[in-house]
Amino acid sequence: MAYGNFGGFGGANLNQLMRQAQKMQEEMAKAKKELEESEFTSSVGGGMVEAKMMGDKTLKSISIKPEVVDPDDVEMLEDLIVSAINDCLGQISRKEKETMPNVPGMM
Repeated sequence: MAYGNFGGFGGANLNQLMRQAQKMQEEMAKAKKELEESEFTSSVGGGMVEAKMMGDKTLKSISIKPEVVDPDDVEMLEDLIVSAINDCLGQISRKEKETMPNVPGMM
């Protein structure tokens, strides 16, 4: 029996793998923190509605131009708000895919 050989990996190779795993974990934590601290903005309806979100998907603000507020067409305003928020979420998702290491089971 080859005790301490861990499936063909020598002690030096195992230590190297552990260091690489730790470095990847640190890089992922840094990338996640940077993403969470980033701000994403979406403007829809020709600038009538603007949403701002943080990378952690926290809604920071919604700005609505007064001229888009029509009591007879509340549904249009609701659609614009949903569209602006969904666009921010899409931006965050794309940025997350760009910046986070592609490790199975981590996303």
